[in-house]
Amino acid sequence: MISLKNITKRHGHQILFVETSMQLDPGEKVGLVGPNGAGKSTLFRLITGEEKPDEGEVSVPKRLAIGHFRQDTSEMSGRTVLDEVITGCGRLGELHDELMVLEGRLADHEAPDYEKVIARYGHVQDEYSHLGGYELDARAHEILHGLGFRDDQIVNDVGALSGGWKMRVGMAKVLLGAFDVLLLDEPTNHLDIESILWLETWLHDSKAAVLMTCHDRDFMDRVVTRIIDVDGGELVSYTGNYAFMERMQKERAAQQQAAFERQSAMIAKMQRFIDRFGTHVAKAAQAQSRAKAIAKIERLDPPKRQEIVPFAFKQPPRVGEDVVKLAGVHKAYGEHAVYRGFDFEVKRGDRWCVMGQNGSGKSTLLKMVAGMTQPDAGTVRLGASVKLGYFAQQALELLDPALTVWQTIDRRFPLEATGTKRNLLGGFQFGGDDIEKRVAILSGGERSRLVLASILFDPPNFLVLDEPTNHLDLVTKQMLVETLAKYDGAMLFVSHDRTFLRGLANKVLDVSACPDGGRPVVYPGSYVDWVKKTGMEAPGVHA
Repeated sequence: MISLKNITKRHGHQILFVETSMQLDPGEKVGLVGPNGAGKSTLFRLITGEEKPDEGEVSVPKRLAIGHFRQDTSEMSGRTVLDEVITGCGRLGELHDELMVLEGRLADHEAPDYEKVIARYGHVQDEYSHLGGYELDARAHEILHGLGFRDDQIVNDVGALSGGWKMRVGMAKVLLGAFDVLLLDEPTNHLDIESILWLETWLHDSKAAVLMTCHDRDFMDRVVTRIIDVDGGELVSYTGNYAFMERMQKERAAQQQAAFERQSAMIAKMQRFIDRFGTHVAKAAQAQSRAKAIAKIERLDPPKRQEIVPFAFKQPPRVGEDVVKLAGVHKAYGEHAVYRGFDFEVKRGDRWCVMGQNGSGKSTLLKMVAGMTQPDAGTVRLGASVKLGYFAQQALELLDPALTVWQTIDRRFPLEATGTKRNLLGGFQFGGDDIEKRVAILSGGERSRLVLASILFDPPNFLVLDEPTNHLDLVTKQMLVETLAKYDGAMLFVSHDRTFLRGLANKVLDVSACPDGGRPVVYPGSYVDWVKKTGMEAPGVHA
């Protein structure tokens, strides 16, 4: 269906692809992986025709309908969420809008072009019906509900939404259109776990071919049947999911390492002979022969390794038994009550994950605990020895855009040794020239890493984390999980990443019932145990 043959592509001095090829077949679900800057987004633009390869051929059938979800949104305002999604869903949206215009013109029976309008209306109506247009409204509601929108949001102005919710509108447009191919750039960003689980099922059942980048390995493992790894200018294909690719890469790396070691041992043996007998009259000829043989050997390289190294932070000061206690807490936004008479406490050693559907008050709880917002009634009290560290997406906006990565950390910890600060930044994947990048040009993932590094360098004994893995790549997520697994303080966090939840949570708080006047569900076991007991990876969503 879509094929790239022997393509080469450069961006300035950076070579992204070198005479490499790939193919995407009808209905196939493919994950695209590789380090930042490897060329994944460029590959999407080559397929859509926004960029051309320097060499090679990109073949896309002319009548192929391609939907492209990007990590940026165009200006949205002046329409309801529903109208914005329908209008922006590609050919179906165009036909929908044209039918509305034509229906208005049909009211004027005296118009000189009335017969042409009737003919055009019939033609548009046939195509609209063939593409499933008369189910468009119902499907739009289904998709918007799946992505977490309430009915009152669907009928309100899209311009009133936050950036994260507008990203969901952009996703809904792509899912609603009758596209043959979906190009999805990090589709799980800005989604909560309920919406992620819904999207897994939707994509799995879709007849469209899918090519996507994603930093959620559970999502990848459940959706894709093939992985393409952008590796050193090549597009390396693995038939299987992400877990299968990892196994194959480990096996290939082991084989490469063994071959490298065998060759190194052979060359070392030959070199010892040369060193010993190079001046020996009887064996000089043999030594020269082996020297020539060594010169002709095509040296093997050791396998490339991307090791996950947990950041070695200082252990926080020991926290007391009582970390935080909420008593009789009420919190409402207008007429929407989030908590009514809510009691909750965190003890030393607790690692609470907070679960709940949209609007159930997960982030509100974290804000009250962190002192960022106050309850309408009741009390929130921290323990006497608590040193609290709070991470939320808003913290990314508080970074000074004029500073570099290095200046941000250097000013935060001016008395620490330069080597210590470099090790910190290296642990969070800011190596080499990356530390001289200005905050203004950092990606969302890079900003998240910088904020987390500044929090964990001198760690508090109580971490309150609201979606800490948003925008983080797979390697950084795994590093963060392995780092926090050794953390000795208490934790209260919200996360949509199941690797993070499985790796860290030893208690589960489900606040879904709170806005309806119900009591929260407290489960005194790990997230893994909670899923086994309830059969749900998220409240109301069966595993």
